[in-house]
Amino acid sequence: MSERVRLDSVERAVADIAAGKAVVVVDDEDRENEGDIIFAAAKATPELMAFTIRHSSGVICAPMPGDMLDRLEIPLMTPHNRDPLRTAYTISVDARDGTTTGISAADRARTVKVLADSATEPWELTRPGHVFPLRYREGGVLVRRGHTEAAVDLARMAGLTPAGVLVEIVNDDGTMKRAPELRAFADEHDLAMISIEDLVRYRRRTEQHAVRVAETRLPTAHGEFTAVGYRITIDGSEHVALVHGDISDASEADPVLVRVHSECLTGDVFGSQRCDCGPQLDESLARIVEEGRGVVVYLRGHEGRGIGLVAKLQAYQLQDGGRDTVDANLDLGLPADARHYGTATQILRDLGVSSVRLLTNNPEKTSNLEEYGVHVTERVPLAPRPNDHNIAYLRTKRDRMGHQLDGLDAYVARIADPHLRDAALADEADLVVDPPRVDAVTHDPSGNATIPNVHDDRHAHDLEGDRR
Repeated sequence: MSERVRLDSVERAVADIAAGKAVVVVDDEDRENEGDIIFAAAKATPELMAFTIRHSSGVICAPMPGDMLDRLEIPLMTPHNRDPLRTAYTISVDARDGTTTGISAADRARTVKVLADSATEPWELTRPGHVFPLRYREGGVLVRRGHTEAAVDLARMAGLTPAGVLVEIVNDDGTMKRAPELRAFADEHDLAMISIEDLVRYRRRTEQHAVRVAETRLPTAHGEFTAVGYRITIDGSEHVALVHGDISDASEADPVLVRVHSECLTGDVFGSQRCDCGPQLDESLARIVEEGRGVVVYLRGHEGRGIGLVAKLQAYQLQDGGRDTVDANLDLGLPADARHYGTATQILRDLGVSSVRLLTNNPEKTSNLEEYGVHVTERVPLAPRPNDHNIAYLRTKRDRMGHQLDGLDAYVARIADPHLRDAALADEADLVVDPPRVDAVTHDPSGNATIPNVHDDRHAHDLEGDRR
């Protein structure tokens, strides 16, 4: 949301849902950019339904898991869904018994309670009706950031039947309420207001979806590692952690050196010089072996900062025409960075690692791990590795994405000078074993991480000599 508004905690929203209250849930600005009234279907009352109808367009939807809809023989409205957001509407229904026309608040409350009742049989619903069930996507907001998934997730988290009620909140003139208006509405009616983004973060922080499925020796050019394979129950994706040494005694006082590395086929495997991914991976493995223990979490599905392999190649094609790495993604209609690190924190949690010294130049990665419950005691920078093909890329990461690549321009100047180039390249070996110093990460009273300053003394005397 472009206008920052106060949001309530997910914990409060779950408690209110369990108590039979409604909550307001807002989605992303680049999605529907709207707020919905949501409550649990099992807790529906005529009064709650009347309130919901009064402050909405009046279209009452009842999100439910697919197995419940299949048992009740409620099919999709159309087999060819052309809705831009793929909202999975089904045939509308009414409760056969205990209703009149089906349109009143009492009738619709009765219908959604019948839908949520595990004893309901298909013949107890008439079709069409005045309530629109929606088919929930398994995995919830972690796979689709929609109100449908949020409603079912909240009901399930509240310990209720996983079925909800949702409706879009509108102004008196029929226009959609936006963020500030939604906050005022929630305050006026004493409703909790949360975002789907916060619900996603909460689930990633509190649930465990990374399952350990394999563990084996992996000798590498850098040293001996143990490869631990993980499968994510939500989407079936597979990831690996490379563990070196004994990390069983990791603690706040003695944090583990960790690299969270995004998959990059072109850089890690093919040795592409358009990025610095391959050298960063090699340096991280070498640093960890030198340290005596540590972990590299290798995240699949992060190709091109999460946009995918072919899309990354399309972005490269745009960069060939002069676009930078950020604008190329945006020109394709894709985010500049689509990654999240919730999976990495779940893997670290399974390994017993809750406090780390993080090998990264990306402050966003540091704060992201903190959000998901891994304490970053220190950010350990990786050496910049510029070449003729990635200088613009590295500068864009620094200038537009906030990566801390201190000394990049000075290093580029050195390798551009034929008299200094050989010495600069020879220094790369020193960069692996003599990293820059970095202050420990600190936290403000709210618990937010503060990124420290970097003290890079390695080439100060060389650069001073160059200036002379």
